[in-house]
Amino acid sequence: MQLFWEVTQKLLSGFGLTCLLFILTLVLSLPLGLVFAFGSMSRTKPLRYLTRGFVYIIRGTPLLLQLMIVVYLPGIAFKMPITKWGIFGGNVELAYFCGALAAFVINYACYFSEIYRGGIENIPKGQYEAGQVLGMTRRQIFFKVVLLQVVKNILAPISNETITLVKDTALARCVAVAEIFFEANELLSLKNIIWPLFYTGAFYLVFNSLLTVLFNRLEKKLSYFRS
Repeated sequence: MQLFWEVTQKLLSGFGLTCLLFILTLVLSLPLGLVFAFGSMSRTKPLRYLTRGFVYIIRGTPLLLQLMIVVYLPGIAFKMPITKWGIFGGNVELAYFCGALAAFVINYACYFSEIYRGGIENIPKGQYEAGQVLGMTRRQIFFKVVLLQVVKNILAPISNETITLVKDTALARCVAVAEIFFEANELLSLKNIIWPLFYTGAFYLVFNSLLTVLFNRLEKKLSYFRS
């Protein structure tokens, strides 16, 4: 029993970092994804092609590779490892966490941008024309007429990406971020016990179950858009 509580405390410590990485990634990538979406729909061709090309590359390459590039490339290519950057004050753990966070935010912002773009482009043109007839500006049409309908259309794919993000946080252990899977793997190495690896599954399952309930309730609240 003592070993069980010791393992639980260790995993809870790692799970706290997992939750922090998840929350910060979501908070930062959702608005950044909207910026990318507007860029990919821009009437300015260079901006549109540049944004779509960047999104294409990020979505077409593994997140693990992107983590390695963000965290290790500055040190290898430019002799400026992120652990030596002054903004981190010599805190190696913080440097690796911020590097992983940057990679996660860029990756998920690109996925969210495509979801946003699809949701916006699927709104019938009649919605915009009706707003123009009423004398509304493009900004007013978007925020007062289109936005809530877009949210309804994209909620399901956003929820899927969010749940995927919870599980993808386990990749952060590959760049020395001490999230829950990192801690479980450390217990395996130090104490030669494998069951903590399966124990981590309970944490992920409970967290994703709560998210599923939350998104289901949001979908019900937005059900008035159904015809």
